[in-house]
Amino acid sequence: MRAGCHVSTRGGYLEAAKRAASIRAEGFQYFPKNPRSLLIKKFDAADAKRCADFCRERGIVSIAHSPYPTNVAAEDPDHRARTVMSILNDLEIAEACGSLGVVVHFGVYKGSDSLEGYRNAIQAISAVTSQWNGNAKLLIENQAGDHTFMGTTMEELAQIRGLCVAPHKIGFCLDTCHLFASGVWDGKPNAQWLDNADRLGVLAHIKAIHLNDSVYPSGEKRDRHAVIGQGFIGEKGFSWLLGHPAFTETPFILETPAGADGTHLDQLERIRRWGGQ
Repeated sequence: MRAGCHVSTRGGYLEAAKRAASIRAEGFQYFPKNPRSLLIKKFDAADAKRCADFCRERGIVSIAHSPYPTNVAAEDPDHRARTVMSILNDLEIAEACGSLGVVVHFGVYKGSDSLEGYRNAIQAISAVTSQWNGNAKLLIENQAGDHTFMGTTMEELAQIRGLCVAPHKIGFCLDTCHLFASGVWDGKPNAQWLDNADRLGVLAHIKAIHLNDSVYPSGEKRDRHAVIGQGFIGEKGFSWLLGHPAFTETPFILETPAGADGTHLDQLERIRRWGGQ
């Protein structure tokens, strides 16, 4: 198990890696550019290389997270086109930083034809994978069901990957709060969703896990992250997941509120204990 958290890139990508190292994280997540914009970023390649070298020397892994406006399922074709170019830019930055990949949400569609949302997502992701030739993967993230009906089940994750161009360039990032909020997981050990993920070929492609507790009970479809141990998921469920042999090399990335000291140090220590470390 690799424990980490989301960190700021204030001061550059190397500084982000140093922030993770300062709290003894084995992994971290970062925004490769302004999280509120799809504008293409001309990044400092030398800084990105220093980040990659720093992480490689210390055995730290990282993932990038696409900006908030990213929406591969959007009704507006212009927005989807901007999303495609933005994700390609994110992948380029992630590759330069030595990251595993870029997290991209399954997509939000609010039109009248539900199948159109899936078609949009497949077309947009395929537009990315057909142009991308690096090692960093596009990591599709499951959703909570709060803004859309899409992307909550293992079946959907398997289907969208299988229908896209060059699926070998696609992996997954699972969010525990989203699994819980959508009702796919009730927080108990030995959960059916993991068996489904294995049967459908999703498990083998899970490259990262967003480890978030939930402010609300299972099935509420309310995506609100709680500090680990202060939400509804519970220690038993987390301990089962953290100690599962399928995830011994998987980074568990916290996207939860920081502690009183402004860091995730206490939560990282807690999940290491729960994971048997």
